[in-house]
Amino acid sequence: MEKTLSGKVAVVTGASSGLGRRFAKVLSQAGASVALMARRTDRLAALVAEIEAAGGKAVAIALDVSDAAAIGPALDQAEAALGPISIMVNNAGVGGDGMALEMTPEVFDDTFAVNVRGVFLGAREAAKRMMASGVAERGEARIINIASIAGYTQLPGLTVYCASKAAVVSLTKGLAREWARLGIAVNGICPGYIETEINADWFATEGGAKQIKGFPRRRLMDEGVLDESLLMLAGPTAKFITGTLITIDDGQIL
Repeated sequence: MEKTLSGKVAVVTGASSGLGRRFAKVLSQAGASVALMARRTDRLAALVAEIEAAGGKAVAIALDVSDAAAIGPALDQAEAALGPISIMVNNAGVGGDGMALEMTPEVFDDTFAVNVRGVFLGAREAAKRMMASGVAERGEARIINIASIAGYTQLPGLTVYCASKAAVVSLTKGLAREWARLGIAVNGICPGYIETEINADWFATEGGAKQIKGFPRRRLMDEGVLDESLLMLAGPTAKFITGTLITIDDGQIL
């Protein structure tokens, strides 16, 4: 892979599994030093070892993005270990599944604390540091928020999750507009259904199989389908891209 991100420092939240793990490896392969953040630090340690064995540089940092006060210090720790942050990938998320009449206030609040407030504060704290370090002034600051096709449609039994991802879509556009003249590119990716650890059990059931048959192409996507979009939004090309959300869903919401 071409080293388009050599010399850059990237942060990935929710890096212990699924898409976050994939994003961290792809950014590392492109030359970036990567700060891996998640609650499950044992998994992060294993990923650091894997990245370093492949010749990359990474550091594991414990972070629960629902803890608002912890986000800034975690980014400070990343900069102390690797240098000024130029790429922030707000990937951490939770399911927030359940029917509205049965949804507890606690689940609702937890979903928005991680999926919305965590993204907002992650972007804001990263932006502050990008401006302070001069990364933004050089036009090299990249913030990538991971939303979902759920931000554009209503999925059965996922009303609260869909609402949270719609908020991420709006946040991405709003922050891009606010920071357009500061040299900070704010963009997002809206993936469709990709088989990961989070949903593998569901898609192995009769209901999951029926859902797949309802997709226009009757299949799930592979994790690697997001790689090129991630690298484009993290790299030099994004100097001229902001406020954009790229939907990659294999036509699943058609």
